[in-house]
Amino acid sequence: MVPPQTSPRAKQRRGEGQWALGYREPLNPNERSKKDDNPLNVRTRIENIYAHRGFDSIDPADLRGRFRWYGLYTQRKPGIDGGRTATLEPEELDDEFFMMRVRSDGGALTTQQLKVLGEISQTYARDTADITDRQNIQYHWIRIEDVPTIWQKLEEVGLTTMEACGDSPRVILGSPVAGISRDEVIDGQPAIDTILERYIGDPRFSNLPRKFKTAISGLQDVAHEIHDVAFVGVHHPEHGPGFDLWVGGGLSTNPMLGKRLGAWVPLDEVPDVWEAVISVFRDYGYRRLRHRARIKFLVADWGPEKFRQVMEDEYLKRKMIDGPAPEVLKQQLDHIGVHKQKDGNFYVGAAPVAGRVSGSILVEVAKIAEQAGSSRVRFTPQQKIIVLDVPEHEVKTLKSNLAKLGLQVDPSPWRRGIMACTGIEFCKLAIVETKARANDLVVQLEANLKDIVDGVTEPITVHINGCPNSCARIQTADIGLKGQIVTDEDGNQVEGFQVHLGGGLGLDAGFGRKLRGHKVTANELSEYVERVVRNFVAQREDDERFAQWVARAEEGDLK
Repeated sequence: MVPPQTSPRAKQRRGEGQWALGYREPLNPNERSKKDDNPLNVRTRIENIYAHRGFDSIDPADLRGRFRWYGLYTQRKPGIDGGRTATLEPEELDDEFFMMRVRSDGGALTTQQLKVLGEISQTYARDTADITDRQNIQYHWIRIEDVPTIWQKLEEVGLTTMEACGDSPRVILGSPVAGISRDEVIDGQPAIDTILERYIGDPRFSNLPRKFKTAISGLQDVAHEIHDVAFVGVHHPEHGPGFDLWVGGGLSTNPMLGKRLGAWVPLDEVPDVWEAVISVFRDYGYRRLRHRARIKFLVADWGPEKFRQVMEDEYLKRKMIDGPAPEVLKQQLDHIGVHKQKDGNFYVGAAPVAGRVSGSILVEVAKIAEQAGSSRVRFTPQQKIIVLDVPEHEVKTLKSNLAKLGLQVDPSPWRRGIMACTGIEFCKLAIVETKARANDLVVQLEANLKDIVDGVTEPITVHINGCPNSCARIQTADIGLKGQIVTDEDGNQVEGFQVHLGGGLGLDAGFGRKLRGHKVTANELSEYVERVVRNFVAQREDDERFAQWVARAEEGDLK
């Protein structure tokens, strides 16, 4: 006899580890580690134990987890090729030295702070220093024995590494010309300063599901579309200047653009609204799977309307003011060159190649800035450096002195538009070389494309990433290059790239075009980029942007 049919029960949805829904028991080793001990407590062990007993004394849970809350990652052991990155255990990849990130929120530094950053590099980091696209400095070759002394020197000038990494509120991007730009809607730096004072190092926000990235700017110059939360300057027709609120952006292997919540936020309310957003993420964010733990997945599932409602009902306890969207800029802002400030002085933006500088260069920039009458410098989200408050009669001399350091104020489109992550030189996740390759590419393009430079009216951005994680924002570049091992024409496994074309932010906000099966070896890179750029210049219509051309181009012209 056949048993009677029963209606299939609806499949029970698996819990995502959301605290607000009662899932407090850790669902993966990272969550267990954070529950076992608040990561901010690791500083005491570094100062009192590890700095005295050395690298071998470090608990693995601290080494590959909690250290990040103080800006410390073990760097890659030399000599391990990219093909082995995914096959080795963490301890096999670890060197006994660290990468260290220093917070400089909004990229804002005094010349004295810049000088100290440079001196620390000279003394403790083998003169290494990279300007990252998070507007801060990253060192290499740091010894655990030296970390307490480095912290002391940083803190003496008001700097810190606290929560520069980890599942925490990381460095806040801000306009590098906040308060001086003649075009900004509103100065966002006061809000950044208040958030730092109130919340950074607060145990309430030191255990998030994943990293949390913030951008606040009265200009559209901080890649606001790809942040966990962003505040974008906008004029409200009734209330005046304030900020438009965005949530849920991010790149990596599942890129998503942020969503507007339709809310206008006045300057003095930005910190409270920021707290509400990060609290929703902390309490409702997905903690079961690390690859789904960013806020973008929650926003994608909920939608912006529900996210705003939960913020208002459970955290702010009030309704936010509805507001307009900011007008999208026709051209991306990188602040390179000489620009007049609203006080009559000038700011001067210069381009190192892909952010690679040195401690010695930082010290010299501080000196020549002071010689020009300035006491303020800024890093940009494009890995560049700006000197503020320069009197007009000092501009020419400053430009000349920066050029002597390899920092060009009138760079070629390629030098201006290049970006690269750390790469295989130091990063344990990387598969290919990036920084040196970026420099080689710039030199080759400058030499080979002199004849068409007048046809490139805006920088064509080329972003090089050593792995799929997109620290160099490959999906939003004109030409984005994702490092991987590829097969060359002789059948050899070599370093190469998957190509993303026509990505962008602003008017061209989107993730570009991937050519199915198309890979470029590292040795072919310069020739490939040159070929695509020449095709663009030859085929562009009127003032057509690179992304527009890519969208309509024949596939053969993109290979």
